Amino acid sequence: MDIDYQRCEFAYTPACARENARHPVVVVGAGPVGLATAIDLAQNGVPVVLLDDDNKLSHGSRAICFSKRTLEVFDRLGCGRRMAEKGVRWHVGRVFHRSDEVYHFDLLPEEGHQYPAFVNLQQYYVEGYLHERAQELPLLDLRWCSKVTGLVHHPDHVALSVATPEGSYTLDAQYVVAADGGKSTVRALMGLESHGRTFRDRFLIADVKMTADFPAERWFWFDPPFHPGQSVLLHRQPDNIWRIDFQLGWDADPVLEKTPERVIPRIRALLGEDARFELEWVSVYSFCCLRMDSFRHGRVLFAGDAAHGVSPFGARGANSGVQDADNLAWKLKLVVEGKAPQSLLDSYAREREAAADENILNSTRSTDFITPKSAVSRLFRDAVLQLAKEQPFARKLVNSGRLSTPTTYADSPLNTPDAERFAALRPGAPAPDAPLRNMGHDDWLLRHLGGGFTGLYFTGGAEDAEVLRQLDALAQEAIPVHTVVIGAGGFDDSAGLCAARYDATPGSFYLLRPDQHICARWRKVDLQAVRAALARACGKEAVQAQPELEHA
Repeated sequence: MDIDYQRCEFAYTPACARENARHPVVVVGAGPVGLATAIDLAQNGVPVVLLDDDNKLSHGSRAICFSKRTLEVFDRLGCGRRMAEKGVRWHVGRVFHRSDEVYHFDLLPEEGHQYPAFVNLQQYYVEGYLHERAQELPLLDLRWCSKVTGLVHHPDHVALSVATPEGSYTLDAQYVVAADGGKSTVRALMGLESHGRTFRDRFLIADVKMTADFPAERWFWFDPPFHPGQSVLLHRQPDNIWRIDFQLGWDADPVLEKTPERVIPRIRALLGEDARFELEWVSVYSFCCLRMDSFRHGRVLFAGDAAHGVSPFGARGANSGVQDADNLAWKLKLVVEGKAPQSLLDSYAREREAAADENILNSTRSTDFITPKSAVSRLFRDAVLQLAKEQPFARKLVNSGRLSTPTTYADSPLNTPDAERFAALRPGAPAPDAPLRNMGHDDWLLRHLGGGFTGLYFTGGAEDAEVLRQLDALAQEAIPVHTVVIGAGGFDDSAGLCAARYDATPGSFYLLRPDQHICARWRKVDLQAVRAALARACGKEAVQAQPELEHA
């Protein structure tokens, strides 16, 4: 039976009587980012409390466009395939100027990937599937109708005041993850702000239920005849729902523009006077690109929209937030278990602040192209669009939203620089997926990577037996490294895509972080070098300056 996730409500469960212990991690906010963080922690052995001031999932579709990398993260959390099956898969985008198609692009032109470039899936489905996964985890305590009203820092914990329908209580946590959205209560309680730029323009989102024969592609119009002087975006979602974004201009009244009397004529201008449709959800928004100066404040770490915000064109909001969770959870696990110094959490802030800056830069450029603020800017944009019909170089200048890509942490202090030349990837890059054969069955590489540190060894060298014996020893250490073998004695890469994507030769070895990012690699295994790289990836180089490891 299908569940109406958009209208789900969850019962409040009294929790005060249980508050006689200090919790390793409390996550505030049960949206996609908070749920992903809590699931990642709980399924890797860290008890976590997840608080939300509401008792229902997202209202309206909100974020709909989820990238291949985000689906790979969700796959590791136990629900990626379900989302891909429900979502509308797409990889082609088309750009129009007035009535003409300027060009089209393909975001995943090669074969051999488990997930598509993107799926469109309403946020309430994403939250619903994550919530169901959360309910399967005994170490995850999800508390609805629990609003954080106060926060006090102590040397060894944070005390949260939590208001509930049965009264208020205090919740102590070693660490707090604030994933409570763009209007973050935690951020306000701490007197912190986000800084950046608000663009003087407004856009209307209309979710429309209809049967239409448009393909599952991203269509973007500049100055179309049905909405002259402005821009329009069309996307298909599951359940015959279509997302339409109309640029309105800064002078538009956001309340008036949400009324059916204003929305329906705009949709009919696009679809035709005889089109049959129903309005599902309508919202008006302005572009903002901003972030907090720092994502870490002592024992409180900010993630998702609480930490940064970008304009929606480019699908960089929810995707970057999920990648925040992917980056943070494994580091928190090592710190609360006493296996890494607290300074490891600074690498979360450094890496994800750089990712936010990258997203903000791309979103700002997109917004400036979509909404030129001067006659000269508009003249330049329209000239680029005209040239792009015939000239490939001009297509690189067209910007209807540079779509989300995962960040490479190229400058991360957790990386070990290459000692030898590799043609593909680089330390800090996310590990690419590849098709494999496993005991005669089709399989995928990424299903076997992540959660903990993983080694990736390519056989074919004269010393395979001795190397594998050494690598087995790594799996028994305090921070284990479990090795995935490609080739004889392991997974079959007969198609050669795995070796090609990793530029692997016989004996090559990759060390991968729990979030599936590469932290070191070698053409030949040196166990001492692997141990040193592992220590570096766990922030152990900071131990001399800060010798006390924190235990849960």
